[in-house]
Amino acid sequence: MLARAGFRVVAPWLRGYAPTAIPADGQYAAGPRAADVNALHEALGGDRRAVLIGHDYGASSAYGAAASAPERWSKLVTLAVPPPASLAPKRTIYDQLKRSWYTFFFQRPNAPAVVAADDYAFIGRLWRDWSPGYDPSDDLPHVKAALAGEHLAAALKYYHAMYGAIPLDPRYAAEEAAALQLPPQPTLYLHGVDDGCLGIGLMDDIEDFLPAPGSRVERIAGAGHFLHLEAHTRVNAEIAGFIAG
Repeated sequence: MLARAGFRVVAPWLRGYAPTAIPADGQYAAGPRAADVNALHEALGGDRRAVLIGHDYGASSAYGAAASAPERWSKLVTLAVPPPASLAPKRTIYDQLKRSWYTFFFQRPNAPAVVAADDYAFIGRLWRDWSPGYDPSDDLPHVKAALAGEHLAAALKYYHAMYGAIPLDPRYAAEEAAALQLPPQPTLYLHGVDDGCLGIGLMDDIEDFLPAPGSRVERIAGAGHFLHLEAHTRVNAEIAGFIAG
C-alpha cells in the first residue's frame, strides 16, 4: 500500500528469523535490534525524512532506534507494543501476568521441542489467543518458515534476553538505554481493542508517553494483536495519513 502511494518501502526480518542469519554475537535484546535498524538506514542511504514502522518486537526495536539516532527518523509508527516506559510498571498486573505466561515458558529448556511439536500447533494456538477473532491459516506457513530449524531457538532467545539471561554486549549499551526513553519523534501508536497478548487496559495512559507534538493513539475496534492483518484497511489508512500529514 505504501509503495503504491509512492513511498520507498523496506521490510526486513529481525535478526535470527529466517531468512536472516543467526547473529554471531548471540545478542537479541532491544539495543542490538535498534542498532540493526539504524545500520540498515545507513546501508540503504536513508535520510532524515525516513519513517520507522514496527509491530511487536519491531516496535520495541523502533523505539530504541528512534531515540538513539533521532536525526535519522522523522516519524515513528508502532503497533501492539507501547513504549517500554509505559509498559514496565504494568508487567506485574495479575491479568497481564496471565497473558504473558508464554514469555516465561519460552525460557525453559524444553520450549523449542514443545513449540515445534505437531507442526507448530503451539504457535497456532498462541496466535488465536492473541487475535481471537482472526483466522491465521494463511499466515502461519510464513511464520513456520521464519522459525525453521535453528531459527526457532534464536527466536526464543529474545525472551532470554528480555529477562536478562543473556548478558548485553557493551557495544549496544547506548541503544539499550535509548529503548527506555520516550520517542522524540511524532509517533502514531495503534493497538487492537481485542488484543489477547497486551490487554487494552494497559493503554489507558499511553498518550502521556508520546510527548512529541503531532503524536496520537488509535485504538482499533474489532482487532487483536495482529491488527495490521485483521484490520488492514483501517490500519493502512491511519499509517498513510499520518506519514503524508
